[in-house]
Amino acid sequence: MSRTYKFLSILTLFVLLTLTFTTPAHAFDGRSGDQVVIGASEVINDDLYVGANSFTLDGTVNGDVVAFAQMVTINGTVNGDFISGAQTVVVNGTVTGDIRMAGSVLFLGEKAKVGGDIVSAGYSLEVRKGSAVGRDLVFAGGQILLAGDVTRNAIVATGSFEIDGTIGGSVKAEVGEADQNQAGPPPSMYMPQSTIPVPLVKPGLTIDPAAKIGGDLEYTQTRDLNFPGGVVAGKITRTEPPTDETRSQPSVQETTSKKVMNWVFDLVRSLVTIILIGLFMLWLFPMFTKGLSEKLQAKPWHSLGWGVVAYAAFFFALLLIIFVMILTAILFGYLTLRGLSGTIIWLGILTLFALILGFVLVTSFVAKIVFGQAVGKWILVSAKSPLAEHKYWPMVIGVSIIVAVIALLTFPLIPGFLGWLMNLAIIFFGLGALWLWGRERFTKQSTVS
Repeated sequence: MSRTYKFLSILTLFVLLTLTFTTPAHAFDGRSGDQVVIGASEVINDDLYVGANSFTLDGTVNGDVVAFAQMVTINGTVNGDFISGAQTVVVNGTVTGDIRMAGSVLFLGEKAKVGGDIVSAGYSLEVRKGSAVGRDLVFAGGQILLAGDVTRNAIVATGSFEIDGTIGGSVKAEVGEADQNQAGPPPSMYMPQSTIPVPLVKPGLTIDPAAKIGGDLEYTQTRDLNFPGGVVAGKITRTEPPTDETRSQPSVQETTSKKVMNWVFDLVRSLVTIILIGLFMLWLFPMFTKGLSEKLQAKPWHSLGWGVVAYAAFFFALLLIIFVMILTAILFGYLTLRGLSGTIIWLGILTLFALILGFVLVTSFVAKIVFGQAVGKWILVSAKSPLAEHKYWPMVIGVSIIVAVIALLTFPLIPGFLGWLMNLAIIFFGLGALWLWGRERFTKQSTVS
């Protein structure tokens, strides 16, 4: 195969991977302090990250907003998603994207408009009449008072749920018992004091006669509840909540024959995958693959030792990159070089992604291919077979053997840790061979230069 053909093949693969995995790197605007206020006339044409005690947005953000604070108030416009971890979040303005919030209280005022979904977890969610949610509402927590409009579906898991508004789609509600009395003080007593009033919603599911549900209603309850006529356009279904008896029932165990069938399927799938990738490597990178195999054959125990070192060095490198990324981002942020700070963060993320992707490919495939190539070559040389010098057969034979041995050691009737240990040892051998090969190449280049 000509070098030009190889180069075009490699370039095509690189472009496909780049288009698949990379995302555009954008800078962001960061704000911090006790009180952060974005004025009504201020427009931020970037993603906004905020860490404060109190954060108020009266202006416009043309991007996503990520806010961590005790109190967050959105009176302006967010042309993107709003993500928050806060004690109290008040939305009186417009969020064109989604709201994702975890905290104590989420409140949508009469003029609040959300273009996408609301996904929230907390003690209380109140959606006032006049507000609108453009897509779905998903909530898990203590209580919901829904008087506004939801265009699509509502999926909730809560103790108290009151519907006074309109839901265009279906409702799936896992709610507390309607006749359950409050035992002891309310949960809000143990929560941080909210800066806005929190309504008290009746336990269970309550639907106002003026409410409308355009789809089906599915709710959990031990008995049927009475709802006003005509509020639910679709089918009403009640399901029994799980009891202590159903929770304690043992899960269905797979039969021995089922386990064996899964084992055979995993064996065939793993064998075919690794052999195909090995053939591809030998086709595009014959010298690289052969060099790693020869290095492993020449220095097997050195490869094992350096493989352990390389394995540990990978995780150390991840921690180091994260530390440097955070440190430099904070430093440039204090120097008001926010654009450069955002670039550093995105470069760090892309570097982490490249390292993790490379590590997964090496440990999952390359190590087994290199080890299999070395084993197959040793077996064929010992048998004095002419196939020992073949380009592909040593790898195919060796990989077939090691995959079969690992599979036998993970057979359903054999303790699985034996196969895990062998797989880990093969990874160490392959990593070590790659380490030694790379160090030797680097040394030669340094000597030449």
